[in-house]
Amino acid sequence: MEIELSLKQNIVNAFQKLGVTLNIDEVVIEHSKDPAHGDYATNAALKFSRLLQKNPRDAAQVLISELDLSDIEKVEIAGPGFINFFMKHDMLTGVVKKIIDEGENYGRGKDKNYKVNVEFVSANPTGDLHIGHARGAAIGDSISRILEFAGYKVTREYYINDAGNQIYNLALSLQARYFEQLGLPFTLPEDGYHGQDIIDIAKKLKEENGDKLLNIENPIDYFKQLGIKYELDKILKDLENFRVHFDVFSSEVKIRSNNALEKEIEFLKPYIYEEEGAKLLRTTDFLDDKDRVIVKSNGDYTYFMPDIVYHVNKMSRGFDLLVDVLGADHHGYINRLKSALMMHGYSKDSLDVELIQMVRIVKDGTEVKMSKRTGNALTVRELVEYVGVDASRYFFAMRAASAHLDFDLDLALEQSSNNPVYYAFYAHARLASVLDQASDIPLDLSASKSTTKSETDLMKHLLAFPKEVEDAALNKDPHKITNYVHELATLVHSFYSECRVINRDELDVTSSRLALCKASKIVLKNALNLIGVDAPERM
Repeated sequence: MEIELSLKQNIVNAFQKLGVTLNIDEVVIEHSKDPAHGDYATNAALKFSRLLQKNPRDAAQVLISELDLSDIEKVEIAGPGFINFFMKHDMLTGVVKKIIDEGENYGRGKDKNYKVNVEFVSANPTGDLHIGHARGAAIGDSISRILEFAGYKVTREYYINDAGNQIYNLALSLQARYFEQLGLPFTLPEDGYHGQDIIDIAKKLKEENGDKLLNIENPIDYFKQLGIKYELDKILKDLENFRVHFDVFSSEVKIRSNNALEKEIEFLKPYIYEEEGAKLLRTTDFLDDKDRVIVKSNGDYTYFMPDIVYHVNKMSRGFDLLVDVLGADHHGYINRLKSALMMHGYSKDSLDVELIQMVRIVKDGTEVKMSKRTGNALTVRELVEYVGVDASRYFFAMRAASAHLDFDLDLALEQSSNNPVYYAFYAHARLASVLDQASDIPLDLSASKSTTKSETDLMKHLLAFPKEVEDAALNKDPHKITNYVHELATLVHSFYSECRVINRDELDVTSSRLALCKASKIVLKNALNLIGVDAPERM
């Protein structure tokens, strides 16, 4: 059992003996920052002293008297009532064998029988993915990986916005460019698409069809479908190269089919009222700060209406939780969508929206605003070509989604400890090199000879990995994993610098340290995989 969980249960049992019932989640165990204060600490006596009707220090003393000390070397009371635990050494070293035995499954949570839908990217199929989409893709995919590893059943979903004016303008733009290729008069729509990709599609159409498309029925529908397919195929290829895939694709056109919006209006009728010819939804009856228009005075639906239908559709598929990864400009959508779901009887907690803040690309200390190819924002393809998938994904994941990100292209390419990606990669490659050099020496999985502070600190951090995964999953927060990776790399480098790993005159110590190297390498790779980053064997 993980030491922190074991300590929590020990404390719960001690309180139970004293006549106090606690939930294990109420007990907090922290890593001691100073080894002089032990390996772990808790504020349980301080927090629950009133339940024992004692002052905190007396509560700590009586609590210690009821603890099971079989795995604990020493217990101390500190300050106003904190309890510090000094664990027996074999409690720490046991993690090495556990990691090596479990391999790529170390840190994996038990099946939670809980279904989560993660919808992310969902870019309109009207052009290339830009860096904002790239950050959303990296964070959405990392959230999905972390949730899966923590034991949740995850479905990755892409919502195809194939209805509305943007797609209509895409069709008009493509038709106009086709006319241009044929040497015919053409007019690009005022809100059309002027990118090179539309011209490229038009060239291909002329090469394959000549002027045959001039005589087709419903040309706008034809150009719509063709444009969507071409653009979506290109988007998905870029995402595949970015190590992102989807399980489900939902079409807005399909969501709207079979009078779905009209049926939803009928269902929501008790919450709808009219004002100046428009229909409004009483979202203020739930979480919203104002009621929202769902049908304009001219009879057109607002964007909110199909969004409601889409989210109800997702919930009807049996998910326990919906996670939407959206741009920061969608902040106002959160409470209105939650309110609409609550009208259907779903909990306000059935929807979790992760908002992605802006990315600023910086090179030579100056912001890079334009793509060389499109003249617009830098594309995912260009970013990957310049710094690679690993650096791109790591940099996007290493800041909380809610924080603005300056993506420094120079730093991403720098081969020094200043670059967090290089720093982590070098730690993994260093471990791989040591294990390769000593491949003839058997491993001591008990790690009984690993007793220095740097080794003990490293083992404590390895022990914490399952909890870090669980916390990252609960908070939908990939940057907790990059923080863990950076700290693990730091501890690996310190261990390597302070301990002579391979010493053929002291094989018992060497065998123990090699086992710790292998365990560290496994966990570093497992952690990097959670953010879609490869772990190199060589640098």
